[in-house]
Amino acid sequence: MSDALINGLAGAGGGIIAQLITYPLQTVNTRQQTERDPKNEKKNLGTLQQMCQVVKNEGWERLYGGLTPSLVGTATSQGVYYYFYQIFRHKAEVAALQQKMLGVGDGSVGMLSSLIVAALSGCVNVLLTNPIWLVVTRMQTHRKDSSKALSGQKLSDATEQTTLSAVERPPYGTSNVVQEVYQEAGVLGFWKGVLPTLIMVSNPSIQFMLYETILGKLKKRRAQSKTGSNGVTAVEIFLLGAVAKLGATVVTYPLLVVKSRLQARQAKDGDKKQQYKGTLDAIIKMIRYEGFYGFYKGMGTKIVQSVLAAAVLFMVKEELVNKIRSLLAKGASNNVKRKLM
Repeated sequence: MSDALINGLAGAGGGIIAQLITYPLQTVNTRQQTERDPKNEKKNLGTLQQMCQVVKNEGWERLYGGLTPSLVGTATSQGVYYYFYQIFRHKAEVAALQQKMLGVGDGSVGMLSSLIVAALSGCVNVLLTNPIWLVVTRMQTHRKDSSKALSGQKLSDATEQTTLSAVERPPYGTSNVVQEVYQEAGVLGFWKGVLPTLIMVSNPSIQFMLYETILGKLKKRRAQSKTGSNGVTAVEIFLLGAVAKLGATVVTYPLLVVKSRLQARQAKDGDKKQQYKGTLDAIIKMIRYEGFYGFYKGMGTKIVQSVLAAAVLFMVKEELVNKIRSLLAKGASNNVKRKLM
């Protein structure tokens, strides 16, 4: 099994576990990002308060709305990303060694090369998985959008409960979203928000650049110590992943908000200021009607969710990589013993 495949499988496994742990935070954050009414009282609620409100009004299951396609997307994204990251990383390492033989550099992959490797891997990942994340965004925001359709309407007590039940709890699965998006914009509709998402490739690029740089320096310092060991513990990997993701999230968060706005269902008969024709139109309208605050809605929630998810991901991935390599080495050793017997 190739090292790229090992890292791809480990990344997928780590991504699934991180997603399961942090998904309720992700759902609340998506709703915060796509809230377009600056006067909405929900903006004054904290993350835990909003989670409690969702549970109270819509049930526990809504915190996990879109979980199935999200898990598919996470496994696919992490698998694709780590697979291509390892391939591009290997090519960068080979190029660095060739440069060293020519008397240029020390043979290690520099920060710029690490950034380029992460960016290329991210671009491949975005282009292949954007339709999945569009479906997830629609499902995470579906209930809120549906309930908003009733705002301002005066319903009689006799019909209010029936109407709310019919509107707020329709069957709305992956197939419904796919049909809805296709009817809106055809096949290209599944790549809504792809431009800001491609620009957001800088997020994992910055994240992995910081992670690899700090990890490399830590291992080098350990190797130069008296013990001569360059091993890194799972807890240290957890903390390194958290620090790297924190830095990347702060820089790129506004792009994430724009992407979520574009991927959420557009109000067909609503206020024009809440309808976006594209990335530039969304940015202009957000600045005009919401100010720069709009680009940072839910940032606190996102930092907690992203940092926790990234930390868990890195920790689990490294452990899985070590376990898989250990099992493969053990299997190879047993095969050699059988042949000798």
